[in-house]
Amino acid sequence: MELAELFAGREAMIKEMQARLHRLAEIEGVPLAERSRTCNSRRAQELGKWAEAMGKGDAFRKAVYGAYFVGGRNIAKVDELVRIVETIGLPGDKALAALAEGSFASAVDADWQRARELGVDAVPTHLCAGKRLVGFAPYEDFERLIERDNKTPVSR
Repeated sequence: MELAELFAGREAMIKEMQARLHRLAEIEGVPLAERSRTCNSRRAQELGKWAEAMGKGDAFRKAVYGAYFVGGRNIAKVDELVRIVETIGLPGDKALAALAEGSFASAVDADWQRARELGVDAVPTHLCAGKRLVGFAPYEDFERLIERDNKTPVSR
């Protein structure tokens, strides 16, 4: 789906949001490419749970980030997800089976339910001691969130 379609009538907001994201990504040294489309990440979420069970959750999340936010690949497509899985050393056929069987669908459903219970309606949302930080934020915002709640200074 085109971002312009998703945010119809708010095209200026898209440009502002993307400009802010790119500034912050550059400051933090995080790779981030331009994009004009979004896609359904449900299958990627299910495979993320599967990869966690296989001991490769972090590697999968990093690979999906790179594929989607840097490489512009469509992570709604099963064949793209299988390629990603294989790049981190997991078997593509087992990933396909996990998706076909819906082995981790209930775990993803539970995550979504928990997010609703917590009032999370944007990604990313970071929670700390009942407080929240929404969006892609600079490091200092995370420091303030943690220091405000825990009264313990954060050191780099």
